[in-house]
Parts: sequence; C-alpha cells; structure tokens
Amino acid sequence: MTTVEDVLFAIAQWLPESDGVTVSGGEPFDQPEALRDLLREIRLRTNADVLVFSGYPIEKITDQLDDMAGLIDALISDPYSIEALQTLALRGSDNQRLNILTPLGNAKFSSYQREAVSSDRKFDLMMDDTGQVWMAGIPGRDDFKRLTEILSAQDHKIFTTQDRSAGTPRRKAND
Repeated sequence: MTTVEDVLFAIAQWLPESDGVTVSGGEPFDQPEALRDLLREIRLRTNADVLVFSGYPIEKITDQLDDMAGLIDALISDPYSIEALQTLALRGSDNQRLNILTPLGNAKFSSYQREAVSSDRKFDLMMDDTGQVWMAGIPGRDDFKRLTEILSAQDHKIFTTQDRSAGTPRRKAND
C-alpha cells in the first residue's frame, strides 16, 4: 500500500520547480483522509496551485471538500464519459465541470472555462532509469489509439494505467 509519505517522497524533488500540483487517477475522494493529509503537506511545501480530478459530482463530496477547505484550488468533477464530446479545456469529456474553489484557483483556472484549443492538448513525458515512460496530460479522444498503432508498428509494447487497474497483463500494442 502506498502511503502519504511515499507520495510526498516521490514528488519532493519536483515541488520546488512546480507551479501546480494535479491529483488524479483512481478516485482521490475514495481516500478522503489520505487526500486531505497529502494536500496539507503539499501546502506546507509549496505555494503551487492544486487541481484535483474526481469522478464524483461535486454535490456528493461537499462534506469532504469542507474538510479540505483551502487545500484544493480547482476541482474537475463528474465522471469521464467516452460518449460525451471533448471540446472543453482541462476536461476529458464535456460532462465534467471545472469548479473554482479558492482565489488562487480563480487566478489560475478561470481562463479554462472555455472550449479547448489545440495547444491545450499537450503531454508531459517522464522516463525512469528502467526506461518506463509516463505521460501526463489530457489526451484527445483517439490519441492513445494512434500511439498504440505507431508503437505496435515498431514492435513496442504499451501498458496503460487503465490496463493496470483492470488487471490486464502487459500487451503488445494492438493485441
């Protein structure tokens, strides 16, 4: 099990250089105490803005948000829907809402209350010493499909966090 201390250790070297921290993946509000503790520690270490993604509607997590007042600057709420359009900035699907929760959140995120433009669809790539690569960002609808096809044509394997959460073994692209 990953602890709050493990996460803080993993991100410690990047916090001084970061202008923002994003919490996503899995469901952060399924572990509200750990999320609160993590965000408190992040606030002690940096003045960076904090953006959290949740699959829950904001109306279902108001008690948890009250307990984390001032720790989350902006929240993308509501579940990702593959059937929904993908035209809004910062969101994976248009049913998701951008909720501004603090003055810093207003300063940093209010400009994203708009339709997405092509420059919004960028990825950060990170690689560890073993050659494992991570991507961070909000992909376009078919970005991973195109990436899978390109990598498969070059005999590379791809494994996503979606595969990991479903217990799918590593696979060759397009398997």
